[in-house]
Amino acid sequence: MRWTTLLLPAVVVAALTTPVTATAQPRPAPDPSPQGWTITDTRLTWTAPAPIPPGGAAIEFWDGDRLLGVPRPSTDLRTYTLDAAGVVDDDELQVRASDRRLDVEEPPPPPTAATAAPPAPLPAGDTDPGRPGRFATRTGEYEVDPITVPGYPVPLEMRAVVVAPTDAPGRRPLALFLHGRHITCYNGVEMLLEWPCPAPAKPVPSHRGYLQAQRLLASQGYVTVSVSANAVNAHDTLDVESGAGARSALVRAHLARWADWAGAGRGAAPEVVRAAPVADLGEVLLVGHSRGGEGVNRAALDSLSPAPGDGPVRWGIRGTLLIGPTIFGHNPAPDVPSVTILPGCDGDVSDLQGQLFVDATRGVSRGTALHSALYFVGANHNYFNTEWTPGQAEAPASDDFRTPPADAVCSPGTATRLTAEQQQTAGATYIAAAARLFVAGDRRVLPLLDGSGARAPSADPARVLAHAVGGARSPFVVPDEVTAAGGSARVCAQVSTDPAAACVDPAATRPSPHFTRFNRVVPEPGRFAVALGWTADGQAATVRPGAPVSLAGSRHLALRLAVPPNTTGNRFDVAVTDSAGRRAQLGSVTLDGLPATERLSARWAQEVRVPLPTRGVDLRRVAELELVPHGGAGQAWLIDAHGWAPGLPDPRPVALPRVDVGPLTVEEGDSGTRTVGFPVSVTGDGAGSVRVFVQDQGATTYTGRLVVIEPGQHRVEVPVQVTGNTRWSFDTRRTVLVKTVRGAVVGHYTDRLTTPNDDPPPTLTATPVTDEVPEGGTLVWRLTISSPADSNVTVRGLPVAPDGTELSTTDVDETWFRQRVSREDPLPSRPLSTTGLQLVTIFLPGEVTKEQFVRTVVDAEAEPVERVRFDLANPAPGAPGVPLVGAVVDGPPDGR
Repeated sequence: MRWTTLLLPAVVVAALTTPVTATAQPRPAPDPSPQGWTITDTRLTWTAPAPIPPGGAAIEFWDGDRLLGVPRPSTDLRTYTLDAAGVVDDDELQVRASDRRLDVEEPPPPPTAATAAPPAPLPAGDTDPGRPGRFATRTGEYEVDPITVPGYPVPLEMRAVVVAPTDAPGRRPLALFLHGRHITCYNGVEMLLEWPCPAPAKPVPSHRGYLQAQRLLASQGYVTVSVSANAVNAHDTLDVESGAGARSALVRAHLARWADWAGAGRGAAPEVVRAAPVADLGEVLLVGHSRGGEGVNRAALDSLSPAPGDGPVRWGIRGTLLIGPTIFGHNPAPDVPSVTILPGCDGDVSDLQGQLFVDATRGVSRGTALHSALYFVGANHNYFNTEWTPGQAEAPASDDFRTPPADAVCSPGTATRLTAEQQQTAGATYIAAAARLFVAGDRRVLPLLDGSGARAPSADPARVLAHAVGGARSPFVVPDEVTAAGGSARVCAQVSTDPAAACVDPAATRPSPHFTRFNRVVPEPGRFAVALGWTADGQAATVRPGAPVSLAGSRHLALRLAVPPNTTGNRFDVAVTDSAGRRAQLGSVTLDGLPATERLSARWAQEVRVPLPTRGVDLRRVAELELVPHGGAGQAWLIDAHGWAPGLPDPRPVALPRVDVGPLTVEEGDSGTRTVGFPVSVTGDGAGSVRVFVQDQGATTYTGRLVVIEPGQHRVEVPVQVTGNTRWSFDTRRTVLVKTVRGAVVGHYTDRLTTPNDDPPPTLTATPVTDEVPEGGTLVWRLTISSPADSNVTVRGLPVAPDGTELSTTDVDETWFRQRVSREDPLPSRPLSTTGLQLVTIFLPGEVTKEQFVRTVVDAEAEPVERVRFDLANPAPGAPGVPLVGAVVDGPPDGR
C-alpha cells in the first residue's frame, strides 16, 4: 500500500469562547474539530485525520509567524502534542515541516515555464566510480548487545547488515551507513513510531536499504556495514538535539566494536565479520541519510574533538557522504571532507538545509578540507533507501514528494523526475566517488565533485550538478566577512525579516538552500550574500572584500552564482581590479536556472570559473570583483568567489576547541531583574569564537552574543537576564543555541534555561450576566480570575444534572453544541449532562475577565422551566469549584 501525507482542508481555528454582552447575540465560532486542534492550559494538541509518515524534517507548531516548538508524535503518528505552548492568537495555528504546511491543502503550483527541462549532460569524467570492481561480495547480518544513551528511555539496538568483498588481500577500508528517521514498526499497513515494537508488529529494516551501494563498494574492496537506528527514531523527539548526539553514539559504538574485531577480539566477532577481510579502522567513510547525515557528521566531529568522558578513539574518519541531510545545529565538521547530496525533488527536508554542510565550513578552520554539494535534479528524499521505496520496501513506504497536485518537475513520469532505480544507481555511483576520493585518494574523481563540470556515466540519466568550497581554493569574496557592493549589487542578509535587507523576500516559501535559518533565530547576524538586480543590459555590479586579497597561485576564479529557476542564458562578464586600479577582463560565464516549480528550493548556486591572467594585474592584491549582466532586466545571487587551483591538499584535520551547552535551572523570584551566567563548556585548547543565542524571556526573539574563547579556557559564562514577578505561569523554558564562528567546533549545540514557577495560580469566580432567558436567548456568565498570569489559564466546565428539568441537546444551538463536544450529534435528544460536552475558557496572558455562554433555540413544545448547570474546575489547587447555573423559560425572546 502506498502511503502519502494527508493534508487537511484550509480552515480557520477560532477561539473556544466568545465574549458577549447581555443583549447581543454571541458571534458563532467556527467549528475547530475538522482541523484537529485541542488547547488546554498545559498543552497544545493537533490530530491529523490519517498517519503522517515521520521523516527528517522536524514537524513544528507555529502561531502565525511565531515558532511555538516541536511537538511529540503519538506512536500511531496521528496526534502531535506540545507542552506549555503559550498560544496567544489561536486563529493562526499552523503545522509545518521544512516550511511546508501539513494542516492545509497545498495550492496547485503556477504553470512552469517551458524551459523547465533537464540540464544538458556534462562531459564524462576521466573515471567512472559507478563501475563494479573485481571482487565478489558476501552479505550477512549481526546483532550484539544494545547500548544505553543518557536521556533515552530504552537501549539502542546494535544491529547491522554487512556486505564485504571476498578474497580481498590485506586490511580493507570500512564504509559505515546510517539511515535516517522513518517509521520503526509496522503491522500490515499500520505504521508505528515505537520501540521496541509491540507484538505483532515487526521492525522496519531501514538498515537494509543501501545494499546496492554497499555491494558496489564491496566489489571495489571496501568492507561495508549499514546499522539500524530504530530506537533513536522512536524517541528522538524527547531530545533537544533531535537525536544528533545519540546517532553519533550509535555510530561510534559500532566503530568501537569493529576496532575490537580488527584486533584481539576478532575471535569473538560475529561470523559475518570473521568471514570478511579485517577492516582498516584508520580508513573510514561515513555515509548518512536524512537525520543519519547529521548523525554521521556529529560522529566525525565527536571522533576528532571528543566530548569530556568519551572513550578512546581508535579509528580515523577520512570523509563523509550525506544524503538529503538535516543540519539543525549548523555545526559541520570543518576539517573532515564531505560530499552532500541535495535531492531536487526532496519532499521531506524540502528546504535542502544540508547545503550548510558546505557553506557553514567557510572560515572556521584551515579550509583545506573539500566540502562538495551535489544537486540531483529529479531525485526525491526517500528513494535512496529501498526500504523507503514503494514496490521495493518490506514495510509501508511512500513517495515523499506529494502529488497531487501535479508538479511539472517532480511528478513521476515527467522529463525531470528520476525513477527509484535511476536514483539509487546515481546515489551509489556518487557514494563510490566520495570513497574513492577521500579514502583511496584517487584524484581522477575530483572533477565529479568539485564543480569542474564532469559527470559519472554510470549515474545517467541523472543530471548531477556540483559545487564546492575548500580544497585548493583561496577565499576572495566571502560575504560572511565584511564586503562592500556597488552598482547593481548589494550586500544582503541571508536570514532577515526586513524585505529591504534580505537576500530574498522573507515571505518566500523556498528562499534558497543557502539561506536556511539556524533553528529559531531570525534575524541571524553574520550571514550575508550579494544580491544582484539590474534593470537593463550592462549595469555592472561591483563587490569589494574588506581588504585586498591574494589570489597568487590560483589558476581560475571560481564563483558560486544562483540565478532564478527556469531562466536560460544568464550571461555575465567577469573582471577583477587590483589595489593599484589595474583592471583585467577575465571572460564571460553563462548559466541556466534549475528546472523548478514554486514547491522546490531551486535558488541553488552553480559553480562557474574563468581563468586568471598571468600578467596585467597584481594577483597578490586583488581589490574588486566586477560582474556585468547581459540580456535585459534580471537578478542573481553571488554566494562567494574563490581563487581555484588544481589538486587537493591534505585536509590535515586538527582537534579544534569544542564547545557544548548544557541545561541550567534558575529560580525566578518575586521582583527585580538579575543577571545569571549560563555555562558553556570548552574542551581542548586554542583560540576561537562562537555565537551564543539566548531566547528572550517571555518572547520568541533571541539575543545573540559573540563569545571569544581564549587558549586554556574551559568554561564560559554567558550573561542572561532573569526577571522575577508574582504572576503565575508555567515553568518557563528558554532555548539556548550556540554556533561556531571561527577556530572552534560545536557539539551539543542547544539546551534550555528553565525557570520554575514559584507563584500560586489565580482563583476563579463567576458572576451571572444573564442567567435566565426565554427560549432562543443566550445565557451569559462573567468569569474572573483573581490576578493576571503570564501563561494561559484554561478553565474547563462539565455539565451536571441540575435541580429540576435539565436542558437537552435539542434545546441548544446545534453549532454551539458541536463546537464543544467531540463526535456527538444532538439527536437523539438527551440531557446535556449525559454528553461529553465541555465549556472551555482560556484567559490569555494579562487577561482577568472572560465571558462564557450557552445559546438556546426556540421550539414548539410547551415546557416547564429548564435548567442547566456547569461545574468549573478552579485553577487554584484546593479551591472549590465554581458553578454556572441558568434557567430557560418557555417562549421566544422579548415575548415574541
